[in-house]
Amino acid sequence: MVKPIIYLDYNSTTPVDKRVLDAMLPFLTENFANPSSTHLFGISVNEVVKDSRALVAELIGAEQGEIVFTSGSTEAINIALKGVAENYSTKGKHIVTVATEHLAVLDTCKFLETRGYELPIYL
Repeated sequence: MVKPIIYLDYNSTTPVDKRVLDAMLPFLTENFANPSSTHLFGISVNEVVKDSRALVAELIGAEQGEIVFTSGSTEAINIALKGVAENYSTKGKHIVTVATEHLAVLDTCKFLETRGYELPIYL
């Protein structure tokens, strides 16, 4: 008898909640236009993105302009680390991380190192 597999890497990916799937399905099958496009399909999808941004902002008590949707964790990590580094660069250019950090974090930190940031990596 084969035992069922237990998936423990929920940091990497998780199953999609049925409610999310139901909400997203029309945009994966019918209304799949680029929301940055200027044609009618793109404009209509852009309105849905704006509504979603407003909903998320309201749920967490943020401003709509503070909500940024990304395609995944690597993009989010890049935006966050580069944004924080730039925003606080006048206070110093020292970034601390560990060698066991996710590769997306380490790669972004290494990029920032080429821009003058100090990057000691601790084990």
